[in-house]
Amino acid sequence: MRLKRHVDLIVWQKAIDLAIEVYRVSDMIPREEMYALSDQMKKTAVSIPSKIAQGQDSNLAEEYLRCLNHAKGSKGKLETQLLICLRLKYVTVTDIVEAQTQLCEVGELINSIGKELAVAS
Repeated sequence: MRLKRHVDLIVWQKAIDLAIEVYRVSDMIPREEMYALSDQMKKTAVSIPSKIAQGQDSNLAEEYLRCLNHAKGSKGKLETQLLICLRLKYVTVTDIVEAQTQLCEVGELINSIGKELAVAS
C-alpha cells in the first residue's frame, strides 16, 4: 500500500530541517573536531531522512519498519552527540535548543508511523 512519495511525508520534511539545523550547530564546533564529532553529527543527521525515504520507497511495511527503527537509532545517536558537544562546552543550550526540539518532534513522528505500520501489518 503506497500512500505518498517520501518527499511528501511531514516526518521526512522535518528530518531534512533537522539535518540542516545540525549542519548549523556543527559549524560551531572547534576546527580540530571537524573530522571527528562534527563530521559524525552531519552523517548521523543525514541518515535520519535517508532511512525514512528508503523505507517508504520500499513499498513493504516490514522494510519500512526496519528503516524507521534505524532512523530511531540515529535519532538517539544524534541526541548523544549534541549532548557531548554541550558537555564539552563546544555549544550552549541556546545553540542546540532548536536541534533538540526538532529531534524530539521527528522522533515522535517516527514512533507514530511505526505504530500505524505495526497495526496495519
